[in-house]
Amino acid sequence: MLRSGQPGNVTWKTPSVRVLICPDKFAGTLSAVAAAEAIAAGWAAARPGDELLQRPLADGGPGFLDVVAAAGTGRRIPVATVDPLGRPAAGEVLVTGATGYLESAQACGLHLLRPEERNPRITTSYGLGILVAHAVETGVREIVIGLGGSATNDAGAGMLAALGAPALDSAGYALPYGGAALVHAERLDGSPRLRDVRLVAATDVDSPLTGLHGASAVYGPQKGATREDVLLLDAALERYATVLETLPTCPPGLAGLPGAGAAGGLGAALLALGGRVVSGIGLVRELTGLDRALDTVDLVLTGEGSFDAQSLRGKVVAGVAEGARDRGLPCLVLAGQASAGRREAAAAGVTETYTLVSHFADLDRALAHPAEGLYAMARRLAGQWSRG
Repeated sequence: MLRSGQPGNVTWKTPSVRVLICPDKFAGTLSAVAAAEAIAAGWAAARPGDELLQRPLADGGPGFLDVVAAAGTGRRIPVATVDPLGRPAAGEVLVTGATGYLESAQACGLHLLRPEERNPRITTSYGLGILVAHAVETGVREIVIGLGGSATNDAGAGMLAALGAPALDSAGYALPYGGAALVHAERLDGSPRLRDVRLVAATDVDSPLTGLHGASAVYGPQKGATREDVLLLDAALERYATVLETLPTCPPGLAGLPGAGAAGGLGAALLALGGRVVSGIGLVRELTGLDRALDTVDLVLTGEGSFDAQSLRGKVVAGVAEGARDRGLPCLVLAGQASAGRREAAAAGVTETYTLVSHFADLDRALAHPAEGLYAMARRLAGQWSRG
């Protein structure tokens, strides 16, 4: 095993190095699975005798389903759904035993919209409701929904409409889709059709639904909300929270619960339906056997598209680095670009950070050729960090 963790000054007890490769996605360019494959290929090209373990990861956002599927057996069932603007979109349900896994970003993802189409006043989570309904029909007893990367801010109102419980105004008319219309929400028309299936929200966002730290204020602007939109949407979600609290399964104080603000308030809807919130990275660590793998390796490689301050607050890289630090293992971060403070990263367990932007000396090339860059970086790092 590893004794010293500085490149060029590494002492090994084993004839080969066991390397754990466990990146998150590189948003907009590479899935976590593709990133892990590129890193592994580069390392193997330089040090073919090393043992490489690939454990691509996710925290609940885009790529969650791919990572869960790669971790074990299961059936991937294609489902025709709709995107945040109601256009046809392709989704999936992953069925493993009595559990179904869904990824909200397949129907609600920000990546499904062009920048000029982003408008949380009108985007809807209806497509996720279609996926949930299909998962219920498969006969599973529990549905785990990865939350993250959403373009919506409707607190799951669209999802509930697809499940048979649309929001109505005071005159009894169904509200239009989108977060803004919820300012007129008066009641739900019917009960969500879930057949007693348990719901689990997998996310590492602990924001409440409303307020200065809520879904609208914190995440609304990146979804296209103006300052005026944020104020309207926050008021609308506060109003809708009182409607959700009429459900018999809804916990009290819904708007202030941790995780209620995840994915534009989808967390609140799932809590109101009697669901529970779990750590996305914690769940993925368990499913992928990450902690068992960490116990057997000498070196850890992780990464993501943008390694910033948020990465160190419950995201994939933070979870990996923490596990490596606790075992005295060096942890290298390979990122598209990095803005996280060096001292903060070191405190979190990160040994060194390497970026595609530095490798290519050009942001556009880094975005255009991420797999090529990760391959080259890993090949170079193998020469520095492996026994050789």
